[in-house]
Amino acid sequence: MRLATPRLWIPASVVFLAAALLTGALVGPVPLAVLNVVHATFAHVFGLHSPLSGANDAILWQLRLPRVVLGALVGGTLAAAGAAYQGVFRNPLADPYLLGAAAGAGLGATLVASYAPGSGLSGDLLPISAFVGAGVAVVAAYTLGRSAGAAAGPAALVLAGVTIASFFTALQTWCTRGCSADSRPRAGVRSGSSRRTPRPPG
Repeated sequence: MRLATPRLWIPASVVFLAAALLTGALVGPVPLAVLNVVHATFAHVFGLHSPLSGANDAILWQLRLPRVVLGALVGGTLAAAGAAYQGVFRNPLADPYLLGAAAGAGLGATLVASYAPGSGLSGDLLPISAFVGAGVAVVAAYTLGRSAGAAAGPAALVLAGVTIASFFTALQTWCTRGCSADSRPRAGVRSGSSRRTPRPPG
C-alpha cells in the first residue's frame, strides 16, 4: 500500500499541472475555446496549421503561453527549493527565511533601489542584486553555523540563519529610512514589488 502511493501521486501531479497550464492559457479578456487552444499549441510545436485567427494566435502564443510556462518554471523552482530546505532541516515548516535568504535578497534589491534609483539599469540590476544578496546571506549563515562545530547539529545552522536574517533586515531598514527621503521605491522592494508594469491586453 505504501509503494502504491508514490505511483499515484506522480500521474496525479502531471494531470494537475496540465490542467493548470490549460486554465492559465484560457484565462484572459479574449475568450478562446479549449479545443482550439490545445490544437493551436500542438500546431506550433509540430509545425502544423493553427485553427486560431492571426490576432488570437498571437495572443495565445506570444502572451499567454509564455506567462503560463514561466509561471510553471518559477513554481517548480520554488517547490524544489522548498523541498530541499525541508529535506536538509528535516522540518516541514522550513522556509527561505530560515537561513536569511529572503532578508539577503531584500537587502540586495534595497541597495540598488537606494543608491541607483534614477539609473536606467536599476530595473535590470534588481534581480541580480537580490540573487547575490541571498547567496551572501546563505554563505554567511553557513559559515557562522559551521563555526560552532559539527557537534552542534542543525540547531546551530538555524540559529545562525536567524541571526543573519535579523542583521540583514536591520541593514535593509536602515537603508530604507536613511539613504534617501523618497522611500516609496524601497518600500515596494520590501513588500515584494520592484516596479509596476502595464499588463498586456491578452
